[in-house]
Amino acid sequence: MENDNTSGQGRERPSKSQAKREMDALQALGARLVELNKDRLAKIAMPDELREAVNDARRFTKHEARRRQLQYIGRLMRDVDPAPIQAAIDEIDGVSAAANARMHALERLRARLIEDEGVLDEIARRHATADFQHLRQLRRNALKEQAAGKPPRAYRELFRVLRELEERVEEEGHE
Repeated sequence: MENDNTSGQGRERPSKSQAKREMDALQALGARLVELNKDRLAKIAMPDELREAVNDARRFTKHEARRRQLQYIGRLMRDVDPAPIQAAIDEIDGVSAAANARMHALERLRARLIEDEGVLDEIARRHATADFQHLRQLRRNALKEQAAGKPPRAYRELFRVLRELEERVEEEGHE
């Protein structure tokens, strides 16, 4: 008599516990999608039905309705490859190596700009629409803050402006 596990292709079905863990992981990924803001969610590629379910879950305020909707999202995610969605969320959360590399490059650009105003020419070549007067003002303010030992508000704002310029270039490149 042949054992059921040895018949067929030789593949074993995942245990019930393993299947449950996988479903919980998909549901948690779906819950993370629900937590994202509208702009970031729009950048993630997913089927329309899943996007609609995520948007519905964002509207629900009752605990039980939201819980059921998250289960539904988890069910929909069974038919979707979760890897690209997880990669996009990791990118948003700054977990990916690419996101870290971009952030470090922006930090280096900001440091070079603080040291030398001539770096604005480099920024102009890449970002023709940038507000250079604003960038110069932020640079001057950051230098004043450093000299006075004040909190680095302009320094942080300069990073934010440079990051937004880079994001605009990336969006234009993807479209």
